[in-house]
Amino acid sequence: MSEDQPDAEELRKLVLPPKAGRKLALFGVPLLLIAGLVAGYGHYTDPGPLQDQKTFVIPHGNNARVTKALQDDGILSPTWASGTFFRIAAFLTHRDGQIHAAELQFPSRVSVAHVLEILRHGKPVSHQVTVPEGLTALKITAILDKAPALSGDLPALAEGTVFPQTVSYVWGTSRRALAEKLQKMMATKLAAAWDGRNVEALDGLIQSPHELLVLASLIERETAVPSERPMVARVFLNRLKLGMRLQTDPSVIYGLSNGVGTLEAPLTHEDLQTPGPYNTYLQAGLPPGPICSPGQSSLDAAAHPADGKMLYFVASGTGGHNFAETLADQDKNIRAYRAHLTATPQSPD
Repeated sequence: MSEDQPDAEELRKLVLPPKAGRKLALFGVPLLLIAGLVAGYGHYTDPGPLQDQKTFVIPHGNNARVTKALQDDGILSPTWASGTFFRIAAFLTHRDGQIHAAELQFPSRVSVAHVLEILRHGKPVSHQVTVPEGLTALKITAILDKAPALSGDLPALAEGTVFPQTVSYVWGTSRRALAEKLQKMMATKLAAAWDGRNVEALDGLIQSPHELLVLASLIERETAVPSERPMVARVFLNRLKLGMRLQTDPSVIYGLSNGVGTLEAPLTHEDLQTPGPYNTYLQAGLPPGPICSPGQSSLDAAAHPADGKMLYFVASGTGGHNFAETLADQDKNIRAYRAHLTATPQSPD
């Protein structure tokens, strides 16, 4: 704006002198129409220049900054008269509410009146991010780092502390705040699972909520079939009771991958002989910590394991597992699995 052009305050004085305002109101003359005529712009409710519906982030700042941003993005006409009229309209209707910095959606041909209504009372655009069940802290961090419209850096996440969930948020939400929300969810879910656990079924083998979380994470990574999870829990508990090693591949993979949770190639015999705290083929008992973020189903299975004497399970080849109480039956299940693989055509890479 050049120095010789009147600002919004000067135009307000022209449009609404202190004593004239009440007289104009008495005669019912629309004040905003007069403001438009003085600014050379038009009517308060005239269709605007925006051609298509648009989502726009309203910046923090005064009306001048907001006006310029709306003009730069095509929601308002770029002319000086348009900007001045908008600022006058915003001033004269300031009692309708404060203009908020937010991500808002504007329809095509939106008028000045509608723009101001959206700025004051519009619902911010909602975004969503999904943290799937069974992901490691490193993979969850990658998802939150890439999620749009979040702000700030994400602090390091402790393994197993984030509850898998789809959450909604608005532009400008901090990554830290979103992560803390999911962590509070996990803390609440874990506490409820621990408080409601089947003490008799756990038989003193799980001594703390942390151990319950570790067990749930192993269950989560062993099967994607919810109905099988209580049986997987029972296998692990039966092994712990007998002093057998858990021999769970996902735990070994977690250790070998330095917490990523996946490897580029299948596990080998040499991998299973690699020492480490998460190698449950070499180490007795539960691993020292969770290997992923388990979902509600796995938490429930850990707290309420199935009954039975199962000590083994192996993939069936059809999406689930076959369970066995004896090594002989386990060997039969392994042969059946291998026969299924041989009979099933393998898809090319």
